[in-house]
Amino acid sequence: MIRKITRSVFLLLLLAFSVPACQPPAPQFPTVQLEATPSVTTPASNWKFVAIFPGVVTDADYNTLGYMGMNEACRELNIQTAYEESVAVNLVDGILREFISDGFNILWAHGGQYLGAMVDLSRHFPEIVFIAEGDEPVANAPANLWVIDRDFEVGFYLIGATAALSTRSGKIGYLGGERLPFTYAEVHAAQQAITDLGLKNQVELIPVWVGNFNDPIKAGDLTDYLIEQDVDFIMGSLNLGMYGAFEAVKAAQYPRVLITAKYIDKSGFAPNNYVTSLLYDFTAPLKVILRSIMAGETGGYYSLGFETGKSLQLPLLNLEPRVELKVTTLRDQVIDGTIQVVQDTTPIE
Repeated sequence: MIRKITRSVFLLLLLAFSVPACQPPAPQFPTVQLEATPSVTTPASNWKFVAIFPGVVTDADYNTLGYMGMNEACRELNIQTAYEESVAVNLVDGILREFISDGFNILWAHGGQYLGAMVDLSRHFPEIVFIAEGDEPVANAPANLWVIDRDFEVGFYLIGATAALSTRSGKIGYLGGERLPFTYAEVHAAQQAITDLGLKNQVELIPVWVGNFNDPIKAGDLTDYLIEQDVDFIMGSLNLGMYGAFEAVKAAQYPRVLITAKYIDKSGFAPNNYVTSLLYDFTAPLKVILRSIMAGETGGYYSLGFETGKSLQLPLLNLEPRVELKVTTLRDQVIDGTIQVVQDTTPIE
C-alpha cells in the first residue's frame, strides 16, 4: 500500500523543526593542520556584517547552520550583524543594496542560487566585501568577492559508495530537490563511486527530483515511487523535504529501506532506517574568512573539504562494520588526494 503523508503531519513536522532547541551536533572532522589564521589589522567597529538566507533560520537545517555560523563568528570577532530570511533570488539585489546604504560592508548570501547576483553586486560596489557560495571557483572573480565552495559532490562520492556497498536489491535511489548543477554533480559523483568500486554492472542508480527542497509531501510520494522500483537505499539531498522521505521509508511494506541525509544529524526520525548524514559547518569557515577580511584580504576562495567544513557522520548506522571500514578508507583517500572526485554538472534527463 502506498503511504501518503497528510498535510496535518506536514504541519507537525514544520512545527517540530522550527523549534530553536533543535541544534545540530558538532561536525566530526579529522585532525588536519590548517593554515595559520591571519592576524586582524582593522578594528571590528569598522565592519558591519549582514547575511541573506533562502529559508527560515529555525529550519534546523541548512539555514540554521548558516545562522549559527554567523552568530558565533561575529560574536567572537565583535562584529555587528543583521540578517534577512526567506529571500527570493529576484529580491536579493534590492535587499542588499538597502543594507549597503545602511552602512553594512560585509555581505554574505547563504546559498548557491545567489551567486550570480553576488558577482554582479561585487562589481558595482568594489568598496564592499561580498561572500558568496557556489560549487566551483568564479572565473575572473572581483577582488572583493569571497566564494565558499560547498563541494557537495565530494561528499556524495562517499554516500554513493555507502549505498552501493549496502544495497541488497542492486538498486539505489537519489532524492534531490531542484535540478541544479550541484545536484547533477552529486548524482555523477555517486555513479563514479559505483564505477570505482567495480559495481557498475551490479548496482543501478535511479535519480529523481522533487522540484523543491522543502516539500515533505512530494518527497514522500517520490520515495514511495523509488521503493516501488525495488530501491532499498535512498540518498537524500533535501532540506525540510527529508522528513517526508523518512515517513515513507518507515512505512514501507518492503524489506528495510535505508536512507541518508545532509547537513545535520537526523537519525532520530527514522532510527531503524537511517545510516548517516553529511554534516556541514559554517562557523569555522566564516571565522577564517572574516579574519582574512579584517587582515586585508578582501577576496578569495574557500573550499568546504573534509578537513575544513564538512564531515561524514560516524558511526554508520544499520550497516555491517565492513561497510564503514571501506567507506572511511575511501574518505581518507579523498582527503589525501589518492581519489579525485570529478565535478560533473552535466544535466541528467
